[in-house]
Amino acid sequence: MPELTRAQGREAATEEVMAATALVKVYGSGDGAVTALRGVSAAFTRGRFTAIMGPSGSGKSTFLHCLAGLDTVTSGSVVLGGVDLTGLSRTRRTELRRDRMGFVFQSFNLLPMLTAEENILLTARLAGRDVDRRWFDTIVDALGLRERLGHRPAQLSGGQQQRVAVARALLTRPEVLFADEPTGNLDSRSGAEVLGFLRSAVDSYRQTVIMVTHDPKAAAHADRVLFLADGVIADELTAPTADAVHARMRRLEG
Repeated sequence: MPELTRAQGREAATEEVMAATALVKVYGSGDGAVTALRGVSAAFTRGRFTAIMGPSGSGKSTFLHCLAGLDTVTSGSVVLGGVDLTGLSRTRRTELRRDRMGFVFQSFNLLPMLTAEENILLTARLAGRDVDRRWFDTIVDALGLRERLGHRPAQLSGGQQQRVAVARALLTRPEVLFADEPTGNLDSRSGAEVLGFLRSAVDSYRQTVIMVTHDPKAAAHADRVLFLADGVIADELTAPTADAVHARMRRLEG
């Protein structure tokens, strides 16, 4: 993918794509109730890469799942392109995720009986969309998958499987791409390659990426880092470096 500078990307990123307002998430009830989110608000603009970090139990994964409509909220709102996810039925949320979001998970989530190409095309075909073959070719070549399209997941390395997952997520040109610990099952080299592809998608195609990670080196690929602690946003860092992220995390964990 052709590279733009981060400054150019930031200048282009003015359109708000998604916003969370006063999100509260409570699991259980009565004496056993656990509050995972305590009024979290954040906005996400086009062409920006946001990392979400925090100590174990901070609410970062819950926040991502609520943003993506994978979990319901107790109160508050999540708006994507003018649509409030929190007011939708389960079926409508599923349709919205399929049509307007992309997902990359730690465990790849590829279907073992399908080839790499079939896995990449799967979401678009389930949505009944015509595939833009020119865009398909662009992302396949950018991710170095051309020679692997006929292989099934068991014939691919972990890094190759995650690149297939990234291609699948990008194929429908989603308004937001969610990445949940995308490098958690990868070696350092493969992880760096996947993060580089996500960074390039942001810089070159104004893709909006929201990523949960525990790794300061992964977070350093983002434009900003939101730090959660005890269910609230406790800190924010722009233009992060791995050392700066690590220092903030040590402060929160301490």
